[in-house]
Amino acid sequence: MKNDFYAVVMAGGRGERFWPQSRTSRPKQLLRLIGNLTLIEQAVERLNPLVDKENTLIITNQDYMGPMRSLMPQLPPDNIIGEPFGRDTAPCVALAVGLVRAESDDDDNAVMFVLPSDQVIRDSAAMRRVLSDAGEMARESGKIITIGVTPAYSSTGYGYIKCGEPVSAPCSTVFRRSEGFREKPDAETVERMLADGTYRWNSGIFVWSVGTIMAAFRRHAPALAAMADTVCRARQNGTLNDTMLEEYGKCDRISIDYAVMEKLAAADVLVAESTFDWDDVGSWTSLRNQMKLDGDNNAIRGLYEGIGVHDSIIVGDSNHLIAAVDIDNMIIVHTEDATLICKTSSAQRIKELVNKIAADPDLGSFI
Repeated sequence: MKNDFYAVVMAGGRGERFWPQSRTSRPKQLLRLIGNLTLIEQAVERLNPLVDKENTLIITNQDYMGPMRSLMPQLPPDNIIGEPFGRDTAPCVALAVGLVRAESDDDDNAVMFVLPSDQVIRDSAAMRRVLSDAGEMARESGKIITIGVTPAYSSTGYGYIKCGEPVSAPCSTVFRRSEGFREKPDAETVERMLADGTYRWNSGIFVWSVGTIMAAFRRHAPALAAMADTVCRARQNGTLNDTMLEEYGKCDRISIDYAVMEKLAAADVLVAESTFDWDDVGSWTSLRNQMKLDGDNNAIRGLYEGIGVHDSIIVGDSNHLIAAVDIDNMIIVHTEDATLICKTSSAQRIKELVNKIAADPDLGSFI
């Protein structure tokens, strides 16, 4: 544990692709999709003891602050911050940078770990070792570090990083020069990239010093630099809530990848090779990678019986029997008040369906 290591867990999304289990009042990060802890609890727990709880921040939606504070009383309540409304990850990161600057007495050498809340990582010790090495490398080199994961399968739902030659590092983690990002390429491109062998999944985990990310903001996204400056002052003088409302009202909706990462020169970014397992839990089909499959390659949770059912995902509870006959590659999710039936190949369209339901005044209560 180092006193100048800070962790920022981004947990503001609603997780529409996990409807009908995820709802506006119960987003994905508050679900127990894997194991006995919610995704947000797991994200915070695996950082211990690398980052002190006093230095762990959660950026979420203001509607979720109460449930998260109840789930994680070990964190100071003021470390769970609610955005007034979503503007994607770039404003979220600018907010976090301002908060860390305030907490670290504007120390440019303070190191930030920025992580999503919806990842599955079982080897927490290996993750902490890589993060610790990345933190020291970020401080010493002045580079932005991202964690690259060797692809386990072909996926068009992930971003990719092309890795170059390794660089010298006084630690066990391998660091490589970045040669650019590719955001969610099509299937044909993914196959070429995997055959190339130099591409890694972009884990969405970033490591940088405060001084480095502020310099990147000033160069490539001045509005984000100004926002971080304003947030830092507001945190110190006790006007954070009013300031966030004003600042978010001025923000464009943009990801940190588009706002900053894709604009950086290759020399500004290093890729730390992951030595730990990693998966992004973005949809029902990605969740199946974490579930035990039956003899017909079905992922089952809850009370179920079937005949001729293959390669499907079926989720319910112990009080409601789901029965199926002669179906392949389907998703069936049953909750108390809603049931989803979907082809696995169409899982990415569940968000589109949720938006359609939300637009119907008679169905709004199901969102």
